[in-house]
Amino acid sequence: MPPLTNQHNLSLQTGCQSLSVLVLGEVLWDIFENSTALGGAPLNFAAHVRRLGHNPLLVSAVGADSLGNSARTEIAALCVDTSFVQTTSRYPTGTARVVLGPDDRTRFVIEHPAAYDAIRLREDQIAQLVARRPSYLYFGTLFASAPESKATLDRLLAALPDAIRFYDLNLRPGNYSAQLVAEMVELADVVKLNKDELAAVRKYLRLPAEVEAFCREGSKRYGWKAVSVTSGARGCAMLCEDDYVEAPACSVVVADPVGAGDAFAAAFLHGLISRWPVARIAQFANRMGALVASRHGAIPDWRLEEVAAL
Repeated sequence: MPPLTNQHNLSLQTGCQSLSVLVLGEVLWDIFENSTALGGAPLNFAAHVRRLGHNPLLVSAVGADSLGNSARTEIAALCVDTSFVQTTSRYPTGTARVVLGPDDRTRFVIEHPAAYDAIRLREDQIAQLVARRPSYLYFGTLFASAPESKATLDRLLAALPDAIRFYDLNLRPGNYSAQLVAEMVELADVVKLNKDELAAVRKYLRLPAEVEAFCREGSKRYGWKAVSVTSGARGCAMLCEDDYVEAPACSVVVADPVGAGDAFAAAFLHGLISRWPVARIAQFANRMGALVASRHGAIPDWRLEEVAAL
């Protein structure tokens, strides 16, 4: 795979070294019918990135309540840096009611406003983040759907022009607009979405419906250097520079699909950092997603040996 660069012609770092990754967005509790689990796509992503040997800097907020206290304890146990996880009395800790449907389809009913909507960064805090020199900046749509939160994202993008921008769509009904997604994909260097999100956004982005054509045309138009489309049990498609592959999924018994896409995204990032060929990245990301889906919880325990054994 030829060297990747971001939209500003900045080289993507090579090798398998540990990198800092700034992760911006929601921390919330997933409320299932019979259980509750800590989650939120950015936190799930950060936890898996940490296990892959990198250093996520999670920028989020929890409420000054019992759920917030529990969230802080669990995040610390995941060895994720909580230096930039704020506590606010303005809103309660975020929650999302999870409804599991057929074919591993999952619906989220998200309570708003939530603590992560109150994230505010002072200039000295932004300076501290800049001093950490994160190589990547990860963001999603839910957090940016609030105008003040989008302004926070814009400030970080301006402060970190050298960071490679990783956009995981994670569209949640009622929490995005065509205009917002169009703006976010244009900001991105790396994009990850699923087949349902492709079907939803390709119309107002005026991109092809066929997956490879979508990836190639989107990369040409917006300057993406890597893009992946996940298709659950059917695996994924991935384009890195000009190299395109479709990789079959691993066969597992699904215990809980929540968080599988976030594990996939973390593995996708790790493969890019490691300079792997696109086929290897796709295979590794499929395995990571499948392993997480085969266990309960968005952040179950796993080891690299188990990923390789799938």
